[in-house]
Amino acid sequence: MKRWSLLASAITLTALIASGCSTLDERQREWIFQPSDRSWGNTADQTAGMEQVWIDFRSSLTGEPARLHGLWLGAKPESPDTPVLLYLHGARYNVSGSAPRIRRMNELGFSVLAIDYRGFGKSTKGLPSETTAREDARAAWTWLAARHPQQRRYIFGHSLGGAIGIDLAASVKDESGVIVEGTFTSISDVVSSFKWGWLPFQPFITQPFDALAKVKDIGAPLLVVHGALDNLIRPELGRKLYDAAAGPKKFVLVQGGSHHSTNTVGGTEYREALEQLFSVRAPDLSSAEQQAAPVAPPARAAAMRPYDGGRQL
Repeated sequence: MKRWSLLASAITLTALIASGCSTLDERQREWIFQPSDRSWGNTADQTAGMEQVWIDFRSSLTGEPARLHGLWLGAKPESPDTPVLLYLHGARYNVSGSAPRIRRMNELGFSVLAIDYRGFGKSTKGLPSETTAREDARAAWTWLAARHPQQRRYIFGHSLGGAIGIDLAASVKDESGVIVEGTFTSISDVVSSFKWGWLPFQPFITQPFDALAKVKDIGAPLLVVHGALDNLIRPELGRKLYDAAAGPKKFVLVQGGSHHSTNTVGGTEYREALEQLFSVRAPDLSSAEQQAAPVAPPARAAAMRPYDGGRQL
């Protein structure tokens, strides 16, 4: 979510209230999710080797059929001991835009299912909301559990996806662990963290994403990762979220990590935390495998920098 859009929402708040609650709700959903079918970078290149997945279910909210599009990247080699991960992305870009982060979680030892919420990418069209995103995450979790009932299953959420993931983890009992990166405590706290946060907006928030109230209900170990240089979701919000968790937990502050680069910059910290908290170990490559592993060319690496500077939840 861009800072200017948040500022615009505060400035125009009075006008929206005057125009009606439904308009206010729709505008908040647009600002928070920024749904689109756009991706960042070369989609075909980024998602090469990933399997296209379709998850069909009937919405309990509307009674209508719904379809989620997702990407599956299995671990190699994969065994009954391989942990599986549900990846929940943040705002603005579709699931293909998260391909680099999906690959990094795969490299850390997980088979990964990543989904687009309704309103994003190839999933069912419509303006997403906190309620529909919650239902989408639950549908994906049910799909994953049905196909991998014997494997340890984890929930991962980046930014806005972390709040959705915490909501999911608080409502299910079969997760082995939860990982959130660059995640906030609530939308109210995010807006309050800006210099104009003194404006009286709290009573008019229709999409609270109150992860702080739900994190205490997670029964599995929780890993909270935050970049020290995150200037969108401040590290103190991640720490506050961690402090509120009641179960086994670990907080990792990645020096030099921004809102989008923490997963890359903090590779070593991730590996250590996953092993300590979840006993998940990244596969060790032999010297021959390491030599054969593809290396991104300089042009592609350079293309990643604009994404790192993006502004989205």
